[in-house]
Amino acid sequence: MLFENREHAARLLAQRLTPNYKGKNPLVLGIPRGAVPMAKIIAGELGGELDIVLVHKLGYPGQPELAVGAIDEKGNVFAADYMLEIEPEYLELEKKRQLEVLLQRRARYTPGRLPVDPRGRIVIVVDDGIATGSTMTAALRAIRKQEPKRLVAAVAVASAMAARAMSREADAIVCLNVPADFYAVGQFFKDFSQVTDDDVVAILRRHEARIVAVG
Repeated sequence: MLFENREHAARLLAQRLTPNYKGKNPLVLGIPRGAVPMAKIIAGELGGELDIVLVHKLGYPGQPELAVGAIDEKGNVFAADYMLEIEPEYLELEKKRQLEVLLQRRARYTPGRLPVDPRGRIVIVVDDGIATGSTMTAALRAIRKQEPKRLVAAVAVASAMAARAMSREADAIVCLNVPADFYAVGQFFKDFSQVTDDDVVAILRRHEARIVAVG
C-alpha cells in the first residue's frame, strides 16, 4: 500500500478506529514530529482530545538513524537486544543528549501546561511508520505506567518486527500495512515532507484554542 501523504494515512486509520472509539472521547497522542498532523486528524474524526507523547530513539554510533533503543521524557529507556554491543560510555552520552532534546521539545510544544492525564481513558498512540519499534514501544510503556483504560497503537506502516513488538505492548493495534520488504518509512508515502517544530506547535495551539472556544 502506498499512501499519498500523512493526511491520507490518517484518514484511513480514522476509518478503522471509528467503529470502536468514535464518540468515546479517546485521548489521541502523536509522537513528534511526523505523527502529530496525523493525530490531529484522527482526534477530530473520533471526537477525541489531542496531545503528544515524547520519546526519542537512541542512535547507533556513527549511524544515528539506526535505533538501538529509545528514551522517554522521564529518562526511562527501552533497550533493543543489540544495545548490549554498544559501549556504556557512548550510551550514557546518547541518553543525556536525547533526553535534553525531549526536555526542549516539551518546553516548546506545551509551555505552561502539563501533559493531558491518560489515567482511566482510552488512549490511542499514533505514529506515521515504525521500523524497529523502539520509539513506539517506549511510548506505549510510558503511557501504560499511567494506567489508561485501554491502550491502542495506530500506525500507517510497520515492519513485521515492529508489528510484533506493538502487539506485545498495546491492548489493540491498527496497522494499515505490514509489507514483506521494509527499508524505510518514507518509501510508503508519495509525499513524506518533513514536519517541523513550528508545525507541531501550531497544531497543538489550534487544538487548545478550539477547546477553549467550545468550553
